[in-house]
Amino acid sequence: MAIRPSIARFPLDPDSQDAAGVPWGVTISPFAAVNEDGTPPAYGPDGDRIPRCENCWAYFNTHCELDQWAWSCALCGTLNGLNERDVGRYGRGTGKGRATEMGSSFVDLEMPMEGFEEESMQACPVYVAAVDLASSEDFLELTKSALLAALEALSPGSLFGLATFSHKLGLYDVQGPVTVVKNVFIPPDSDRTITMDLEDVMPILSFLAPVETCKDKIAAALDTLRPTTSWERTTGAGQGVDGVLLGGRGFGATMEALINYLGSEYGTTFALARVFAFLSGAPDFGPGQLDTRRYGEQYASKGEDADRALLPEQTPFYKELAAVAVQAGVCIDIFAVTNEYTDLASLKFLSIESGGSLFLYPSTEDSTLPQDMYRMLNRPYVFNCILRLRTSSEFKIGHSYGHFFPDPQYENVQHIICCDSYATYAYDFEFAKVEGFSRHVSEPPVIQMAFQYTVVVPPEDLSNSELSSASRPKFSLKRRLRIRTVKYGTARNINELYDSIDAEVVLSILVHKVVLASLEQGVREGRALLHDWLVILAAQYNETYKLIQHGGGGSTAADIDVSFSQCPQLQPLPRLVFALLRNPLLRLHEEGVHPDYRIYLQCLFSALEPSFLQRAVYPVLTSYTSPDKQAYPRHSLSRAALITSGSPIFLLDAFTALIVFYSSTAGPSLPFPPPHDCLLRTTINKLKQERSITPKLMFIRGGHEDASAFENFLIEEQDVEGSGFTSIMGFVSFLEDIRQSVIEYIK
Repeated sequence: MAIRPSIARFPLDPDSQDAAGVPWGVTISPFAAVNEDGTPPAYGPDGDRIPRCENCWAYFNTHCELDQWAWSCALCGTLNGLNERDVGRYGRGTGKGRATEMGSSFVDLEMPMEGFEEESMQACPVYVAAVDLASSEDFLELTKSALLAALEALSPGSLFGLATFSHKLGLYDVQGPVTVVKNVFIPPDSDRTITMDLEDVMPILSFLAPVETCKDKIAAALDTLRPTTSWERTTGAGQGVDGVLLGGRGFGATMEALINYLGSEYGTTFALARVFAFLSGAPDFGPGQLDTRRYGEQYASKGEDADRALLPEQTPFYKELAAVAVQAGVCIDIFAVTNEYTDLASLKFLSIESGGSLFLYPSTEDSTLPQDMYRMLNRPYVFNCILRLRTSSEFKIGHSYGHFFPDPQYENVQHIICCDSYATYAYDFEFAKVEGFSRHVSEPPVIQMAFQYTVVVPPEDLSNSELSSASRPKFSLKRRLRIRTVKYGTARNINELYDSIDAEVVLSILVHKVVLASLEQGVREGRALLHDWLVILAAQYNETYKLIQHGGGGSTAADIDVSFSQCPQLQPLPRLVFALLRNPLLRLHEEGVHPDYRIYLQCLFSALEPSFLQRAVYPVLTSYTSPDKQAYPRHSLSRAALITSGSPIFLLDAFTALIVFYSSTAGPSLPFPPPHDCLLRTTINKLKQERSITPKLMFIRGGHEDASAFENFLIEEQDVEGSGFTSIMGFVSFLEDIRQSVIEYIK
């Protein structure tokens, strides 16, 4: 559980917070293997026996004052008694029975299983693939490759089901000598649904096949998948308005039927089922069909703001279906492989609110879908999670951000259906009391994160050779409680506060805020919010460092420091804001940003750990004198930086892409592409391994090949190529604009 604050030394009071102009909050990665210091949790039993504060319900921790019969809560100061059972566990000795939470502020404790009794429950993981047949051969070939990779990643004992959809829903039984496919036709109307119970079509235990014994049969079934023909679509889907053929992609009805199908076995056959939905276009048939005509020129003719019109969902169908999926214990991952408008603004809720992920691939060529699938299934994850952040009494949570849904009854309690080690959430704080921490200097601010989760534990000491259909491996469920308690200092003045800033975390909180503003008020409002924030921060900084001249002629542009030259911790922020404004996340619709790509970035950026997010917004550019020798670890993203460095080789890390660029002046003696045993390749492999998604790797020789993929990331030049809009400007011009805005602000 990694907790990273935007300001390591908290503001003293509301006036200090306002004067600083910096977001005050934290990012939290609850299932990270180590904390922010690189330390793993201390594991122990008896998570249900840990004492809790009678006032604020915080858990006992190492920051609490402990007497023989009582303890004082580190968060609210309440004195709590210890019962006789706990006196021995929390005594000052170091005996065998001493509680784990006495020795570490970061613990992971076993909890009793409630609701799932291991005797009556097969805790086997269940996976279902739902494949779009209203597609192309290339799409199906890519999907087959992805599912073959998935089969390699799944642990023995897992159950796998294959379903297809077009104008009909197909269920596959691969367990017999011959694969059997049962089809159910989907009603074409949006207000009708599949009335037949899928259990009557195919018993679910016939549909869900054991991976360890049926892997080859599943692969053979995948080989039989073919796109529905135009004749089938015409017959099944019928004609649409004015004779236009309906596509016959009944995605909504398929998801609804599969969720109900699997939900009947929730708590009996499985504790969590994951559905992989492969889409080649927008659902256009039956329940949940989407009108893609809203993406077109009609908005320009109506005078509507396309950025505002295309960001909200056009139907609540998928958001409501996500709530049903949560109740059924089903998590849905959507893999959209298309460059056509698919309306991910409506579809995204089905994935992110059910605990899944949303992936978008513009084409089947060079797609990383198989690698992403393998990577996703090969890393540990937990489910049925409850997340609760508590603070000491002087301050409180202002907003919470991330892919969770709030508890309907309890404040600041979030539910996460499925969580892996990369998943990150954000909170910002505000003062609960006007006096802040000023009257409690001896009691520093404390935050405590509690994360309760369930994990499927695979059987031990069981190799593939020992498995048979007669003795399938038995998984077990474990419930655990992870607690991290952190004490922070307070800043005596604004200078101390600025010196403790973490620019990466500040960026994370800003991204959440501008995504929220974009969804509610449009992209232009999100851009304006970000621009105005930097102007106000620069003004506050200049006031703090006494750079603004009051009285007389006032400050001139030359007096205003917008590069934060006197505070190294603030210096990255102008570049990050500039890069974020240039990012497709906040570029305008008329500049050619596809609305589905914007939605994909919103979902991706909202879940990234801060250091990954910074690379996605402002890529890291490193230079090498040779494939085995690094020259400089970081350059600004400009052509001038390339020229002045004099280095022949550059590595650009943009999180979703890794580009190796050989300059046109690189000598012929330098091997291209770099050899597999060199430092550069080792660095690339390490970067690929630590990613949550597979970055696309490219090798480019300047002067010999099209270098636009690399040069598009060099955003700081004044003459940077754009769409010709006057809003396009280089970094130097951007700083000048901020400087002029600061002068206007302080007048």
